[in-house]
Amino acid sequence: MSSHKIMVSRDKLNADYQNSLEDLMEKAWKTRVKYHVNTIAFAAPSPKYYEIENYKNDSNTFINVSVTGDKCALRCEHCKGNLLKSMHSAESSNELISLGESFVKKGCKGMLISGGADANGEVPLKYVASGIKELKRMGLKVIVHTGLISEETARILKECEVDQVLTDVIGDRKTAQKVYHLDKTPEYFGNALRIMVEAGLNIAPHIVIGLDYGRVLGELEALYQVTNSNAQTIVLVVLNPLPNTPMSSIEPPQLGEVGKIIALARILSPKAKIMLGCAKPPKHKEIIERLALNAGVNAIAYPADETVSLAKDRNLHSYFSPLCCSLL
Repeated sequence: MSSHKIMVSRDKLNADYQNSLEDLMEKAWKTRVKYHVNTIAFAAPSPKYYEIENYKNDSNTFINVSVTGDKCALRCEHCKGNLLKSMHSAESSNELISLGESFVKKGCKGMLISGGADANGEVPLKYVASGIKELKRMGLKVIVHTGLISEETARILKECEVDQVLTDVIGDRKTAQKVYHLDKTPEYFGNALRIMVEAGLNIAPHIVIGLDYGRVLGELEALYQVTNSNAQTIVLVVLNPLPNTPMSSIEPPQLGEVGKIIALARILSPKAKIMLGCAKPPKHKEIIERLALNAGVNAIAYPADETVSLAKDRNLHSYFSPLCCSLL
């Protein structure tokens, strides 16, 4: 593994986090103004119905696919396989190709290919490589959610010419054990990012704020790993307690902490695109989106009416897209 430049130290990260929310938000907004155009993207991909004044998404434009059906070896505490049940199933290359052909006829532009992880935390994407290649030949945008990754899988995905690779980064070993049932250190997740980068893949690491049953424990370390990977797209989501999971009744993370993490992501990676992704607890959706917009994110998935109005108030030009926010 080649050496890489440390962009930010843990000491600086922890020191910055001690600043007030107001100070961090002000600095984050100034960072956005300095490095980015005054445009914000609003993503509304097909898996979730979305309608707002002057925009309505289409159920076929961008779809989610599981290559394992609803099967997952990890059965993470925040999901328990529930998210897989909402995806189209394609457990072989032939099924993937057939699904692609069917949806291209309906106007499909792209797919997120994911699935349940194996015991090592990796989604078995290499077994459908020929199917992914065919989807690319159809002209589809293809992004993949890998979980953790081997050098072999990274090489195969590069050969498949996937447009982007998504992976969660966990910054606390006990959280990884307790929630993901994986005994992996933050450095292991950081190394997975480096494997992807060195394979030439376009990465979009995800950080779940409040992953440890609503508590903010490893998010700063996750930011450290992501920032030092030099990712040019970073997706932040907030734990959304799902029904039929052990987390169904927990309280989401403190909103002030959520705001600080988003602001720090903007400050520490000034030129990267920072996105607020799909997952947000519904009862705090508007507040979280307001914090994210004021912290200078570049895109927000499924924004509330109030968020779209706030963008206008802050003199941001906005546009809607049916693609995943990480592609915008």
